Amino acid sequence: MASLIQILFMILNVIWWIVIVHVIMSWLINFQVLNLRQPLVAQIWDGLNRILDPIYRRIRSFLPDMGGLDLAPLILLLSIYAIRIVLYNNFVAPF
Repeated sequence: MASLIQILFMILNVIWWIVIVHVIMSWLINFQVLNLRQPLVAQIWDGLNRILDPIYRRIRSFLPDMGGLDLAPLILLLSIYAIRIVLYNNFVAPF
């Protein structure tokens, strides 16, 4: 059982870092530090969008329209953190 919990924590950590990289990369693109005309940047950006857009779409469906402010990454990060807390308190801490 401990191995499964560790695997879940690892998956949650990977998703956490993918979201962080996506947010930082979006800032760098918006401030024109990174250019989407560069093939490597465009491929990484497209890959991150393909991974995260289905998750963001579900979160955005119940969020109000905030104009240019997208809170979906923040909600996803908070959700991942909450899942980690629940997993830790229910499976790791009692042992």
